Amino acid sequence: MRHLLLAALFIPFSFAHGTLSAPREYRLRLFNTHTLERLEVVYRRDGVYDPEALAKLDRFLRDWRVGEVRRYDPRLFDLLAELQAGVNKPDAEFHVICGYRAPATNKRLRSRSSGVGNNSLHMKAAAIDIRLPGVRTSRLRDTALALKRGGVGYYSGSDFLHVDTGRVRRW
Repeated sequence: MRHLLLAALFIPFSFAHGTLSAPREYRLRLFNTHTLERLEVVYRRDGVYDPEALAKLDRFLRDWRVGEVRRYDPRLFDLLAELQAGVNKPDAEFHVICGYRAPATNKRLRSRSSGVGNNSLHMKAAAIDIRLPGVRTSRLRDTALALKRGGVGYYSGSDFLHVDTGRVRRW
């Protein structure tokens, strides 16, 4: 009996409700509406972030206007994965309207629109503006609000959702 208990400690899989469960992968599929680039990446396995996958995400979400890349807060990717699960679309492809914004880009966009914040979390690589085709943006908003994981901005006129890893708030 004691040998069985010791052997069980070294099994890389776990039993959940009587069935063998595989390691958990966190996958994102993204489409950039400005550059027309696509990315599908497994960025985390069993709670461990993959540095190469994170670098691919950082580059994908770069400020395409100036080519600047910034290290993203990986919790944002977890938030996106939770949103997919929350609307029962785990394999859906997010349409990215805006990822990282360099300060100069943010300043230029702010001069043209009142919807761009002076201290936007886009400049800290902690925010993203998205759509999820096949899911009403209002439903995506409600799911994001229920997660209480950061800021949620709903832009119904432009049909996109802003989510970030800042403090919990809404607009």
